Amino acid sequence: MEFPMHWLIILVVVLILFGGRKIPELMRGLGEGVRGFKEGMSGNSSKSTPPAQSPSTEKPAEEKPQS
Repeated sequence: MEFPMHWLIILVVVLILFGGRKIPELMRGLGEGVRGFKEGMSGNSSKSTPPAQSPSTEKPAEEKPQS
């Protein structure tokens, strides 16, 4: 199987536009986006729901009467 020339051109353009240091960051973001999309489609949104908070035991601040 021969490597198509258009993929090589696309790779060079991406390297020129984003630089070598940004590509891993871009791929990580893309992977997280795809993972989030798959979780949303399957209904597994365990990461997006915040953990349940226990009710606070502190007393609310007393309000001053208005004159």
